[in-house]
Amino acid sequence: MSSDLQLSLFDNNQSATFQTDSIPANAKIPIPPGTYQNMEQIGEHCNRCHRCELGNSRTHAVIGRGNPQASILIVGEAPGQNEDETGLPFVGRSGKLLDKILESVGLSAETDVFIANVIKCRPPNNRPPTAKEIEACKPYLLEQIRILDPKIILLTGATALKGLLSDKRPISKIRGQWIEWENRLCMPIFHPSYLLRNPSREPETPKWFMWQDMQAIKAKLDELKEQL
Repeated sequence: MSSDLQLSLFDNNQSATFQTDSIPANAKIPIPPGTYQNMEQIGEHCNRCHRCELGNSRTHAVIGRGNPQASILIVGEAPGQNEDETGLPFVGRSGKLLDKILESVGLSAETDVFIANVIKCRPPNNRPPTAKEIEACKPYLLEQIRILDPKIILLTGATALKGLLSDKRPISKIRGQWIEWENRLCMPIFHPSYLLRNPSREPETPKWFMWQDMQAIKAKLDELKEQL
Protein backbone atom coordinates (compact mmCIF):
# COMPACT_ATOMS: atom_id res chain seq x y z
CA MET A 1 0.00 0.00 0.00
CA SER A 2 1.60 3.29 -1.07
CA SER A 3 1.83 6.46 0.99
CA ASP A 4 -0.76 7.98 -1.35
CA LEU A 5 -3.32 5.81 0.40
CA GLN A 6 -2.64 7.45 3.75
CA LEU A 7 -6.14 8.25 4.95
CA SER A 8 -7.37 11.83 5.26
CA LEU A 9 -5.94 13.38 8.40
CA PHE A 10 -8.97 15.10 9.66
CA ASP A 11 -11.79 12.74 8.68
CA ASN A 12 -12.49 10.97 11.94
CA ASN A 13 -15.30 8.92 10.44
CA GLN A 14 -12.92 6.45 8.82
CA SER A 15 -12.52 3.22 10.71
CA ALA A 16 -9.36 1.19 11.14
CA THR A 17 -9.39 -2.28 9.59
CA PHE A 18 -6.08 -3.48 11.05
CA GLN A 19 -4.46 -4.23 14.37
CA THR A 20 -3.05 -1.03 15.87
CA ASP A 21 0.07 -2.82 17.06
CA SER A 22 1.02 -3.54 13.45
CA ILE A 23 1.57 0.19 12.75
CA PRO A 24 5.14 0.50 14.11
CA ALA A 25 6.29 -2.59 12.22
CA ASN A 26 5.11 -1.86 8.70
CA ALA A 27 5.33 1.38 6.70
CA LYS A 28 2.68 0.07 4.33
CA ILE A 29 0.08 0.28 7.10
CA PRO A 30 -1.72 3.66 7.01
CA ILE A 31 -2.56 5.48 10.22
CA PRO A 32 -6.19 6.63 10.14
CA PRO A 33 -7.13 9.86 11.97
CA GLY A 34 -8.07 9.17 15.55
CA THR A 35 -5.62 6.30 15.98
CA TYR A 36 -3.93 8.21 18.81
CA GLN A 37 -5.53 10.25 21.54
CA ASN A 38 -2.42 11.98 22.88
CA MET A 39 1.33 12.44 22.44
CA GLU A 40 2.12 9.68 24.90
CA GLN A 41 0.47 7.11 22.67
CA ILE A 42 2.37 8.38 19.63
CA GLY A 43 5.59 8.26 21.62
CA GLU A 44 4.99 4.69 22.68
CA HIS A 45 4.68 3.60 19.06
CA CYS A 46 7.58 5.74 17.83
CA ASN A 47 9.96 4.31 20.44
CA ARG A 48 9.41 0.81 19.10
CA CYS A 49 8.88 1.78 15.47
CA HIS A 50 10.63 0.06 12.56
CA ARG A 51 8.67 1.55 9.67
CA CYS A 52 12.10 2.49 8.32
CA GLU A 53 15.65 1.44 9.15
CA LEU A 54 16.31 4.39 11.48
CA GLY A 55 14.67 2.39 14.26
CA ASN A 56 17.72 0.14 14.26
CA SER A 57 20.11 2.87 15.39
CA ARG A 58 18.09 5.30 17.53
CA THR A 59 18.56 5.80 21.26
CA HIS A 60 15.24 7.62 21.74
CA ALA A 61 12.49 8.65 19.39
CA VAL A 62 12.04 12.43 19.47
CA ILE A 63 8.35 13.25 19.81
CA GLY A 64 8.13 16.88 20.87
CA ARG A 65 8.34 19.49 23.60
CA GLY A 66 6.32 22.52 24.59
CA ASN A 67 2.64 23.17 25.19
CA PRO A 68 0.18 20.71 23.55
CA GLN A 69 -2.46 23.46 23.70
CA ALA A 70 -0.31 26.05 21.94
CA SER A 71 -1.50 27.77 18.77
CA ILE A 72 1.88 27.46 17.06
CA LEU A 73 3.53 24.23 15.95
CA ILE A 74 7.19 24.43 14.93
CA VAL A 75 8.32 21.57 12.69
CA GLY A 76 12.03 20.83 12.51
CA GLU A 77 13.91 18.57 10.15
CA ALA A 78 15.54 15.54 11.81
CA PRO A 79 16.88 14.89 15.31
CA GLY A 80 20.61 15.26 15.93
CA GLN A 81 22.82 13.60 18.51
CA ASN A 82 21.62 15.73 21.45
CA GLU A 83 18.01 15.07 20.51
CA ASP A 84 18.61 11.34 20.10
CA GLU A 85 20.21 11.19 23.55
CA THR A 86 17.49 13.17 25.33
CA GLY A 87 14.39 12.31 23.29
CA LEU A 88 13.60 16.04 22.95
CA PRO A 89 13.75 18.23 19.81
CA PHE A 90 15.94 21.32 19.46
CA VAL A 91 18.00 20.91 22.63
CA GLY A 92 21.47 21.67 21.21
CA ARG A 93 22.86 24.99 19.99
CA SER A 94 20.07 25.31 17.43
CA GLY A 95 17.49 24.77 20.13
CA LYS A 96 18.95 27.43 22.39
CA LEU A 97 18.94 29.87 19.50
CA LEU A 98 15.35 28.96 18.64
CA ASP A 99 14.30 29.66 22.22
CA LYS A 100 15.99 33.07 22.07
CA ILE A 101 14.34 33.86 18.74
CA LEU A 102 10.94 33.11 20.23
CA GLU A 103 11.70 35.21 23.31
CA SER A 104 12.68 38.14 21.09
CA VAL A 105 9.03 38.54 20.04
CA GLY A 106 7.54 37.69 23.41
CA LEU A 107 6.90 33.98 22.86
CA SER A 108 7.89 31.17 25.21
CA ALA A 109 9.10 27.76 24.03
CA GLU A 110 7.37 26.25 27.06
CA THR A 111 3.94 27.87 26.83
CA ASP A 112 3.38 29.40 23.39
CA VAL A 113 4.60 26.72 20.98
CA PHE A 114 4.90 22.99 20.52
CA ILE A 115 8.05 21.76 18.75
CA ALA A 116 8.29 18.53 16.75
CA ASN A 117 10.24 17.10 13.80
CA VAL A 118 9.37 15.71 10.38
CA ILE A 119 10.97 12.42 11.39
CA LYS A 120 11.31 11.09 14.92
CA CYS A 121 14.63 9.22 14.74
CA ARG A 122 18.15 10.47 14.07
CA PRO A 123 19.68 9.57 10.70
CA PRO A 124 23.23 8.18 11.02
CA ASN A 125 25.93 10.87 11.04
CA ASN A 126 23.20 13.53 10.95
CA ARG A 127 22.66 13.03 7.22
CA PRO A 128 19.42 14.38 5.71
CA PRO A 129 16.52 11.94 5.95
CA THR A 130 15.62 10.09 2.77
CA ALA A 131 12.26 10.43 1.04
CA LYS A 132 11.44 6.88 2.13
CA GLU A 133 12.18 7.69 5.78
CA ILE A 134 10.10 10.85 5.65
CA GLU A 135 7.12 9.04 4.14
CA ALA A 136 7.36 6.22 6.68
CA CYS A 137 7.29 8.70 9.58
CA LYS A 138 4.95 11.34 8.14
CA PRO A 139 1.73 9.70 9.47
CA TYR A 140 2.97 10.26 13.02
CA LEU A 141 3.45 13.98 12.31
CA LEU A 142 0.02 14.19 10.72
CA GLU A 143 -1.54 12.64 13.81
CA GLN A 144 0.36 15.13 15.95
CA ILE A 145 -1.09 17.98 13.92
CA ARG A 146 -4.59 16.55 14.27
CA ILE A 147 -4.21 16.27 18.05
CA LEU A 148 -2.51 19.65 18.53
CA ASP A 149 -4.83 21.48 16.12
CA PRO A 150 -2.43 24.44 15.73
CA LYS A 151 -3.48 27.68 14.08
CA ILE A 152 0.03 28.33 12.72
CA ILE A 153 2.69 25.88 11.56
CA LEU A 154 6.28 27.05 11.14
CA LEU A 155 8.44 24.91 8.88
CA THR A 156 12.13 25.27 9.71
CA GLY A 157 14.26 24.38 6.73
CA ALA A 158 13.79 22.73 3.36
CA THR A 159 13.32 19.20 4.72
CA ALA A 160 10.40 20.28 6.90
CA LEU A 161 8.85 22.22 4.03
CA LYS A 162 9.16 19.36 1.57
CA GLY A 163 8.24 16.72 4.13
CA LEU A 164 4.91 18.23 5.13
CA LEU A 165 3.82 20.27 2.11
CA SER A 166 5.75 18.45 -0.66
CA ASP A 167 7.05 21.87 -1.68
CA LYS A 168 10.53 21.70 -3.23
CA ARG A 169 11.16 25.43 -3.49
CA PRO A 170 14.29 26.73 -1.72
CA ILE A 171 13.71 28.26 1.69
CA SER A 172 15.51 31.40 0.54
CA LYS A 173 12.81 31.91 -2.11
CA ILE A 174 9.75 31.13 0.00
CA ARG A 175 10.61 32.04 3.59
CA GLY A 176 8.30 34.56 5.19
CA GLN A 177 5.35 33.68 2.94
CA TRP A 178 2.06 32.40 4.32
CA ILE A 179 0.86 29.14 2.79
CA GLU A 180 -2.62 27.76 3.46
CA TRP A 181 -2.75 24.03 4.16
CA GLU A 182 -5.60 22.04 5.69
CA ASN A 183 -7.26 25.27 6.88
CA ARG A 184 -4.08 26.30 8.66
CA LEU A 185 -1.46 28.96 8.05
CA CYS A 186 2.05 27.67 7.39
CA MET A 187 5.20 29.73 7.04
CA PRO A 188 8.62 28.42 5.97
CA ILE A 189 11.44 29.98 7.99
CA PHE A 190 15.20 29.53 8.16
CA HIS A 191 16.45 26.69 10.34
CA PRO A 192 18.32 27.98 13.42
CA SER A 193 21.39 25.96 12.42
CA TYR A 194 21.55 28.02 9.21
CA LEU A 195 21.50 31.20 11.28
CA LEU A 196 24.38 29.87 13.39
CA ARG A 197 26.40 29.52 10.21
CA ASN A 198 25.37 33.02 9.10
CA PRO A 199 25.64 35.19 12.24
CA SER A 200 25.55 38.65 10.60
CA ARG A 201 22.60 40.86 11.54
CA GLU A 202 23.06 43.31 8.71
CA PRO A 203 20.01 44.11 6.51
CA GLU A 204 19.13 41.45 3.93
CA THR A 205 21.02 38.71 5.82
CA PRO A 206 19.35 35.49 7.12
CA LYS A 207 19.16 36.75 10.71
CA TRP A 208 17.64 40.03 9.56
CA PHE A 209 15.04 38.14 7.52
CA MET A 210 14.30 35.87 10.48
CA TRP A 211 13.57 38.92 12.63
CA GLN A 212 11.11 40.21 10.04
CA ASP A 213 9.44 36.81 9.80
CA MET A 214 9.10 36.39 13.56
CA GLN A 215 7.46 39.81 13.90
CA ALA A 216 4.97 38.85 11.17
CA ILE A 217 4.26 35.55 12.93
CA LYS A 218 3.64 37.25 16.27
CA ALA A 219 1.36 39.82 14.62
CA LYS A 220 -0.63 37.05 12.91
CA LEU A 221 -0.95 35.13 16.18
CA ASP A 222 -2.26 38.23 17.95
CA GLU A 223 -4.72 38.80 15.10
CA LEU A 224 -6.02 35.24 15.32
CA LYS A 225 -6.43 35.50 19.09
CA GLU A 226 -8.51 38.67 18.68
CA GLN A 227 -10.85 36.76 16.36
CA LEU A 228 -11.62 34.10 18.98
